[in-house]
Amino acid sequence: MPSRKINAYLVTGGRFHDMDFARLEILKLLAERHHIRTKTGNDYRDVDGIAASDFLITYTCDLQPTPEETKKLRDYVAGGGRWFALHGTNSVLRILSDGSCSCPTDVAPEFFELLGTQFMAHPPIGPYRVEIADPNHPMTKGIEPFDTIDELYLSKPLADFHVLMQTRFAGEAPGFVDALHWTGDDPRPVLYSRKFGKGEVLYFTLGHCRGHYDLQPLADFNPIIERCSWTQPIYYELLRRGISWAEGAG
Repeated sequence: MPSRKINAYLVTGGRFHDMDFARLEILKLLAERHHIRTKTGNDYRDVDGIAASDFLITYTCDLQPTPEETKKLRDYVAGGGRWFALHGTNSVLRILSDGSCSCPTDVAPEFFELLGTQFMAHPPIGPYRVEIADPNHPMTKGIEPFDTIDELYLSKPLADFHVLMQTRFAGEAPGFVDALHWTGDDPRPVLYSRKFGKGEVLYFTLGHCRGHYDLQPLADFNPIIERCSWTQPIYYELLRRGISWAEGAG
C-alpha cells in the first residue's frame, strides 16, 4: 500500500447506458483500495479537479468536453497523468430521423485524437472471442483468451497505440450509417495503451450496460436489463488491474 493518499477522479455520464450501475460498480472497486479517495462528476466541467487528481477513470457515452476542457485534459495527460477510459468514452452519436445512428468525425477531434480512436459502429450485442495481443503487459500477464457477450466496438484509429487485447470481426453493423460493412476479418482493439507526452491512456471497450429506462427518448422502456461483460469475473479482474495501472503500477 502506498505511503500517501491517492486521489482519483471518476466521470460517468452520457446517454443510452446505465450510468448508475457502472458508477456504483467502479466506485466499489476503487473502495477496495483504502488509500484511494475518489471525486465524481457527470461530465468534464470540473476539469481543474481532474487535473489535480492522480488518475482519471471515465465511463461515458456521447459525452465530449468543450475545447477548453479538452486542452486541459491533454495537458493533464501530457504532464504525466494516467487515464483509464472505459467503453463508450470515445463515442459521439447523432440519431437521425429514420432512427439510424451517425458518428460524425468533425466533433471534438482533439479529444478523440488524445484517446487514440473514435467509435464508429458495433454489430448487435453477441458473443465473441477476446484474444491476448501482448501477454507480457501487466494488464494481460497470465490472462488466457476468453469469450464474452458484449458490444464489439469498431473504431477508427486516430493515433499510434499499443494493442493489448483484440478480437476479430467482418460483417455488418446495422443501424450505423457510417459503417455498414466491415471487411477483412481484421483485428479490432479491445484493450490498448496510448502514450501521450509523459502520460498514458488505457482504453478498454468492454462493459456495455443498460437498464429499463436508458433508451429514452428513443424508447420509453427497454424490456431487457443488459449487463454484458459485467457478469464475468474476468471483467472485474481487468478493471482491478486497470485501477492498479492507473495508480502507477506497470
